[in-house]
Amino acid sequence: MQQAAPSLKSKSATLRPWLNRSSVAMIAMITVLGLGGSARAQTTPASPPAPVETATPTPDNAVMLTVFFKHDQSRPLSELNAQLDRQGFYKAFPPAGVEVVSWYVMMGIGQVVTLRLPASRLREVNRILENTAWGSYHTEFYPTYDYKPTGLASHEKAQSK
Repeated sequence: MQQAAPSLKSKSATLRPWLNRSSVAMIAMITVLGLGGSARAQTTPASPPAPVETATPTPDNAVMLTVFFKHDQSRPLSELNAQLDRQGFYKAFPPAGVEVVSWYVMMGIGQVVTLRLPASRLREVNRILENTAWGSYHTEFYPTYDYKPTGLASHEKAQSK
């Protein structure tokens, strides 16, 4: 008996399971920040780039980035913390000059940290997390902006009607 060929729609869905809202947002962020040409595996360059540690966030160059640190629930917390210590996570993160806007524990997920940093330091933050957080955490990154003043102003305007 001959099997029917899979439809084009199901074949397309099988070939692109990674294409979801999170990945589309990350691709957009990379494109906006002008890093589209650098989307390859990151390796340590033969000669390190000039340090950007002196760059400080200003209204003209700052981006906010929310990082989800999803802990590996198959391992006990003591084991995860020991690995973070061995890999130097808390020594390296957050790097000097990067502002921590918020740092929360989200029960059942892990930790959620929002940073404010110059766009030029995005790669540095990414590399620190690759080298010190991976293994204990699965990371997700989201470009973020402060909506509080706008949201509160809209609320106040609606209340006065």
